[in-house]
Order: sequence, then structure tokens, then C-alpha cells
Amino acid sequence: MLLTLPPLGIALISVLVIIDQFGYVDQTQPADVIVVLGSQVTGNGQPGTSLARRAAHAASLYQQGYADYVLCSGGVGDNPPSEARAACGRVMELGVPPEAIVYEEDAHSTEENAAFSARIMRAHGWRSAVLATDGFHLFRAAWMFQRAGIIIYPSPAQITGGPMDTIERLGREVREVFGLAWYGARVLVNADVTRP
Repeated sequence: MLLTLPPLGIALISVLVIIDQFGYVDQTQPADVIVVLGSQVTGNGQPGTSLARRAAHAASLYQQGYADYVLCSGGVGDNPPSEARAACGRVMELGVPPEAIVYEEDAHSTEENAAFSARIMRAHGWRSAVLATDGFHLFRAAWMFQRAGIIIYPSPAQITGGPMDTIERLGREVREVFGLAWYGARVLVNADVTRP
């Protein structure tokens, strides 16, 4: 059956498989900081399902001693507060002390998460980060942070939160394929904000 697919179809399926498999591998190592990537905040100002899962994973990583700080990244989306405030609010509820929290509240995309978090990290003298986000998001996000000059250790939030619904995961991975293509095109023309 694969032989009947056009080359573009084979390429898309291959990238989808890479994104999917990358998202199952935990590469956590001790680092300078744990970075939580933003996601939806609900109408009542609480972390949405994805953001709550990422925050819980970051809190677990902190409690296991992988880093002394948690940096929450994400600006205000459809609902206040910022994704960073909502995520780190949850992180603190789960036992991470306020003095271990750092906020990045300007990013409105994963690309900006990487660029703006990297800027904050450099200001603190931090070079490495455990990246706490959903498995489907890790491949593209890790590339962006690496391009921004950060040593990155991807860690899927599903380790703490449990597996996602298969249909939801596949839908989000398909979206990631197109996000990856868009970012790759921006890198090719040196238009990305993560460029060194």
C-alpha cells in the first residue's frame, strides 16, 4: 500500500511517526531549570487540560530534584491570566515554592516560548533546561529551544498525567506536522525569532 502513496504522503506519514515516537521518550536529566510551555487558559482563569498536565509534570520533576527553578512560559491568550501565571499557579499549588518560580509572559507561540525563555535563561546564567510539555509537542519545541542555544532535555507530560486519548493525540500530531513545516520554512529564510 505504501508504494501507491505519492512521495508527499509518504513524507507526511514519516514525519508524523517521528513526532509520535519522539513524544514517548523521556530524556530528563538534571538541568538549570524546568521550562513549562504554555497552553490554553479556561474562561474562569484556570489552566486548561493540557496546561494543567504540563504544570503537574513540571512540579513532579522539581520535586524529584531535576532543577532548582521552574520557568513558566506563555502570554495572555483568549482568557486571562497569562498562560505562565496559570501554569505556575498550579505548580505552586503542587508544592513548588514561590522563590523557585520564574515567569515569561510575552510569548504567543512555541517559537516565542523558546526565544523569550532562552533570553531569560541567559540573564540568569542558565544553559540547560528540562522541557515539560505534551509528547506531541516535544519534537518541534525541542528543535526551537536548541536553535535558541539551549541544551534541552525533553520530558513528556504524559509521564505524570497518563496517556492522552488516541484520537486527540493523533489530531494534535497532524497539526504538529504542519507547524513543523512552517517553522522549517522560517528557519530556511532566517525569519524565525529563535535564530542565534
